[in-house]
Amino acid sequence: MARVGLIVNPAAGRDIRRLTGGASVVDNYAKRRVAECVLAGLTLVSEPPSVAVMPEKVGIADHVVAEAPPDLTAGTLDMTVEESAADTRRAAAHFRAEADVVVALGGDGTTRDVAQELGDVPLVSVSTGTNNVVPSPVDGTVAGAAAAVIATGIVDTDTVTYRHGRIEAVADDVTGEKRLTGLASIGIVDRPFVGTRAVVDPTELLGGVVSRAHPSDLGLGSVAGCFGVIEPDAPGGAALRLGDPDVTPRSATALVAPGMVTTVGVERHDTLDWGEPATFEVTDCVIGADGEREVELVDATVELTPTADGPRLVDVDATLDAAVTSGTLVRDGTARANR
Repeated sequence: MARVGLIVNPAAGRDIRRLTGGASVVDNYAKRRVAECVLAGLTLVSEPPSVAVMPEKVGIADHVVAEAPPDLTAGTLDMTVEESAADTRRAAAHFRAEADVVVALGGDGTTRDVAQELGDVPLVSVSTGTNNVVPSPVDGTVAGAAAAVIATGIVDTDTVTYRHGRIEAVADDVTGEKRLTGLASIGIVDRPFVGTRAVVDPTELLGGVVSRAHPSDLGLGSVAGCFGVIEPDAPGGAALRLGDPDVTPRSATALVAPGMVTTVGVERHDTLDWGEPATFEVTDCVIGADGEREVELVDATVELTPTADGPRLVDVDATLDAAVTSGTLVRDGTARANR
């Protein structure tokens, strides 16, 4: 039987940007409803795939499995729950070997954690987080339908998925080598401590590298997008070196965070190829991935390099278009007419 993995991150969208900015709120009830819709969408096909849901301690998975459509085989993964990002990575590692496609509910951080362990398994990333550059703002029912079509082999997966880039950070500071991986962006923040993790003050951004760019991409991607669009599956990326807009040669008015439109000074903007690093010399700072501060650095050399080995993302619209072309969504007679 075809198999679908479902990851719902209950911690997504709960950082300080809910208070200091204009980030929307997706509470656990809303996530549960989206997850229920995902399972409903799986019944689009005549023989729905089975689904396994990542467990957590707030009851989303248990409720979704209990309320699953009657002709859908659903259960929870047998795994330890730590209530941390390790849960997401552990579930993704399981699904790498056991699932035909995975649906993940969360933001950029959740997608990044899933991508680190999922390998070549297609991923439908649904935005229910704070930073939602990579995840798609798609209805859960539609996401489930696309997952069902891919899992059951109705469409050629290679034609409806694309490889998203990622960024590798390698920093050599006074304590040794440190590494970090990002999907949409890795930024350098002018402050000595990680603190609340969320990047909420755009004036603290010193620069960084993006794997994609568009004015609608919140954060560094929006700044880079003002200079030129980089599609999610385009090769390479762009490096930005930022400063005071009153003294830099150029500036960009960008969407730097939810609810924040800011004019940012741009000292340099450079396009990068796959494997081409941008080097930054820093003193006291933090590097962050996809809008979240992660690693503290002192007197460091930082290399940020766009690479081509990011997650294999599903183009939901292209998937359902291909399903229509295949003719499998239309059947003679009254079979499954009440679905």
